[in-house]
Amino acid sequence: MAAAADRLSQVAAHLKANGKARLLEKHPDDVVVTTALRTAITKGGKGGFKDTAGADLLYGAFKNLIERSGIDPSLVEDIAVGNVLAPGGGATEFRAAALAAGFSEGTAVKALNRQCSSGLQACVDIANAIKAGMIEVGIGAGVESMSTQYGPQAVTEFSELLENHKKAAECKVPMGVLSEQMAKDRHISREDQDKFAVDSYAKAKAAQKQGLFDEEIAPLTVKWTDPKTDEEKEITVSMDDGVREVTTESIAKIRPAFAKDGTIHAGNASQISDGAAAVLLMKRSTAERLGQKILGKYVAASVVGVPPLLMGIGPWKAIPVALEKAGITKDDVDIYEINEAFASQCLWCANELAIPQEKINPKGGAIAFGHPLGCTGARQVSTLLYELRRRGQKLGVTSMCVGTGMGMAAVWVSE
Repeated sequence: MAAAADRLSQVAAHLKANGKARLLEKHPDDVVVTTALRTAITKGGKGGFKDTAGADLLYGAFKNLIERSGIDPSLVEDIAVGNVLAPGGGATEFRAAALAAGFSEGTAVKALNRQCSSGLQACVDIANAIKAGMIEVGIGAGVESMSTQYGPQAVTEFSELLENHKKAAECKVPMGVLSEQMAKDRHISREDQDKFAVDSYAKAKAAQKQGLFDEEIAPLTVKWTDPKTDEEKEITVSMDDGVREVTTESIAKIRPAFAKDGTIHAGNASQISDGAAAVLLMKRSTAERLGQKILGKYVAASVVGVPPLLMGIGPWKAIPVALEKAGITKDDVDIYEINEAFASQCLWCANELAIPQEKINPKGGAIAFGHPLGCTGARQVSTLLYELRRRGQKLGVTSMCVGTGMGMAAVWVSE
């Protein structure tokens, strides 16, 4: 028995040591990404998509996905769409958007809401359905029109039962307030948060200037009303319009948003935004049979719960779980796309996990170009895979904190 136990330990150690090499192997039943794209992300209420319905953004992403991939739309069996704010969960208009874009009546569509991780959950749901043999080809997507659907009407009133339950009632505390408290409790200074934000803007600005987002962005032509003249125009939106020049001096002038002596403000928190993203997934054997070019593959994912009042620490708990499932260590990962809901929470998670800053969001993040809630998780996939390929690197992680106290993460391989 002792000898057997020793041998099992040796095998386990061997597998762990070769985790990265095993992930780079290619197998017919791998779940691969053949196309990943997104729209530009625009400023809520005043950006290029301020007058465009969320379902129309999704239609644009779907239409471009079909054209770019060359996939026969009738082969797509299921589409999952992450969304947070749409009335009725978006189920009706998302199905309509799929039909309008060219998918057949035989293509099923569902909407899902796991708040800020909705887009990632959509991709993972499709990947798992492929792994289980339920479908052969599917799309994970995400969309949000915060211009048209963000506000008090998006929050459901709690019943007396929930209000009187301590932990349940904590779920409705605004995320900005929670993040402010987190910064205070964990001694994350405004200076550190502002530096993180300035760096995010600088990285995004440099990436935009170099055209590093061009591969992943699908330009959309939409109708837009000029707020100064009320003239309706037709414009083509092809760039993230929230990206701008920000300096340490300019960001220091912004007033705190949640407390007079607070540290969180509009400059070091994610922008309210509009956008959509879509990811085409299938087995490697299917991709090869259909002549689809492979951009990368899905490996593993995790979803975890954390105390509601500590919502922002989600990536800190979710990332190690995903890495363990993938059989790799944090040092094996080349790029981490960690959603910048707030500089305070992203900075704390990165510090606690001891992830080098240069590995985190190398093209900037939600502070610089926005966080359309249901879209972000799907958007991160294209941002990650194209950047890994450009750098000649292989392993990446996407992750985010989730309102009400959760976290999600996934491991991806570039090809």
